[in-house]
Amino acid sequence: MRVARSYDCEKIDAIEKIRTPEIFEEAVAAFSIVAKKLSDNKRIIKSAGGIAGILDRNREKLLYSPNLQKWVNRALKQELTKILGTDLNIENDASMVGLGEAVYGAGKGYEIVSYITVSTGVGGSRIVNGKIDENVNGFEPGHQIIDADGSLCSDCVGTGDLESYISGSAIKKRFNKNPKEIKDPNLWIQLSNWLAYGLLNTSVHWSPDIIVLGGSMIVGDPAISVEQTENKLRDIMAHLPIKPIIKKAELSDIGGIMGSLAYLKNTLN
Repeated sequence: MRVARSYDCEKIDAIEKIRTPEIFEEAVAAFSIVAKKLSDNKRIIKSAGGIAGILDRNREKLLYSPNLQKWVNRALKQELTKILGTDLNIENDASMVGLGEAVYGAGKGYEIVSYITVSTGVGGSRIVNGKIDENVNGFEPGHQIIDADGSLCSDCVGTGDLESYISGSAIKKRFNKNPKEIKDPNLWIQLSNWLAYGLLNTSVHWSPDIIVLGGSMIVGDPAISVEQTENKLRDIMAHLPIKPIIKKAELSDIGGIMGSLAYLKNTLN
């Protein structure tokens, strides 16, 4: 859990990082302590943040979250708003990170930015002109089908979707090892090629100027090669006259913080 303070919506003045409790009540209590510390007894004017999972249409509670199951259907916005004393804007965490990368990171200067994160799961977002694009169910690029009949990977566990093939959790199920323990270069080339299939779909559906890749499976060591992924993508998308630029994310673990800053800055304009 990362909580930050900004006095002017231009820069981050302080950041606190703490372990994220699995129990909702414990998480609310921990957030309260950090928020009060960072506010320094000053009135909070605006607030925004991201959370891992699918939110309801009003962005008030989680409907689904594999890593925060005990937070689902709880009054998330209501409880945090009580603590902050001001309205809270909540988005999916990948959307906030994507916004951060689009405004302050690898996607800066581009009109249409697609952000794809490959870590425990696979997520992403579409950012247009420095704002999260309109959506109903959020963005879930990890659940796109890349192998309908299972012929691409007979020992993969899942339903043929991108997340079931290239995410950290999928690799752990497949080999019973943490991804960082697997040094076989052939596996990482395989994952790069499969990611390229997903990025082809991203390109034809979202038509971005640039695709920014982030997450531990991209920026870790070993990692899915951005160069290999881009080369494979170029091979399979010859029919597109204008091909998106592919870049690695630049904001490390504060992408969501910077996205929240950009989100709040937009509300002031």
